[in-house]
Amino acid sequence: MRQVRVGSVVGTALAVASVVLAQGEQPPGVGATETTVEVSSAPAGAPAAPAAEVGELRTADESYEVKIKDIEEKVNELKEKIFRSKARLLALQEAVIGGVSAGSRATIIHRNEMGATFRLKEMHYFIDGAPLRQEVDDTGEALSAKEEIELFTGNIVPGNHQVTVNLVYQGHGYGVFSYLNGYTFRIKSSYTFRAEEGKESTLRIVAFEKGGPLVELKDRPTVRYDLQVTRMRARKTAEGAAATSGEGAAPAAP
Repeated sequence: MRQVRVGSVVGTALAVASVVLAQGEQPPGVGATETTVEVSSAPAGAPAAPAAEVGELRTADESYEVKIKDIEEKVNELKEKIFRSKARLLALQEAVIGGVSAGSRATIIHRNEMGATFRLKEMHYFIDGAPLRQEVDDTGEALSAKEEIELFTGNIVPGNHQVTVNLVYQGHGYGVFSYLNGYTFRIKSSYTFRAEEGKESTLRIVAFEKGGPLVELKDRPTVRYDLQVTRMRARKTAEGAAATSGEGAAPAAP
């Protein structure tokens, strides 16, 4: 567009110079540039083409900037939505995989009531197929000396859960009973309990010797499951309520 206007100006200047030469006058000198600028304006009553063109360019630039800003705002909104979605997904993943729940708790304990004839060399506990506690004691003295071993305590997803138990005992005897040292006893068992909403389950897996002197040695080692279910303390239930509602702790239940 600028080249066309310059050409028009030059053409007009040449026409003016031709008229001057035809009249026998000298052509303009240094002031020709100023004259060219003045001639570039449109005659009276005609539309101002350069001004209109500049206005069109400005309008197009402003429209482009508005569109760019609108796109940037939409991109920022999408980023924010994606960030919130990721946060919710991580929280859900933690609840499903880690068993995080404010509505139920569980404590699982291994209890030893076996006599000195049996020494615990290995203990392998699983819950819902996932490893819970794995320990190996070559002599069996350390594990057998512990009356209770806490395997798990914390929040758990309400519902059914299966505990799988694998225990390995080594026979232990002196003198005429030294033959017991050559015996290995393996206990394999499983138990399903239900974690209830608003309640705390305490499960003790008790290893003991069943029967009396008339029961064969190989049939004595066994386990039983003692389950105790109680209402969760008001402090624990209030923590879950405060986390969702933002309120303070609720008063203790009667």
